Amino acid sequence: MAETERQFLSKDVREGLEAARARDRRVSGGKLRVQVGDVWYPIRSCDETGFRVALDVAPKLRGLVEIHEGARLLRTVLIVAAEPTGDMMHYEFKRATAARQTPALDYVRDSTEPAGYLPQA
Repeated sequence: MAETERQFLSKDVREGLEAARARDRRVSGGKLRVQVGDVWYPIRSCDETGFRVALDVAPKLRGLVEIHEGARLLRTVLIVAAEPTGDMMHYEFKRATAARQTPALDYVRDSTEPAGYLPQA
């Protein structure tokens, strides 16, 4: 909350605004979200060891899930543990694999490079 809002708004109004902002973050979650099958859950925060989802929308997650930023896939993670902390469910993952922007190396590439060189005669 901005310092000017703290100075001019009453305590009740400030608390109401903070509750509304928290509710909106729980619903929308910003851009980060976790996909499990066809269902999406908004991520409140994410770091290198795990991520947090609001407790009231948090599912029982375990196994392989995808983390997206908007429509773009960021990484695939393997969830191994979940623990509620306050009003958040903290999921820890064992591994996180970043999404590739290029095809795998064994994919057939279309290129104009020569397949080989003929020896000089």
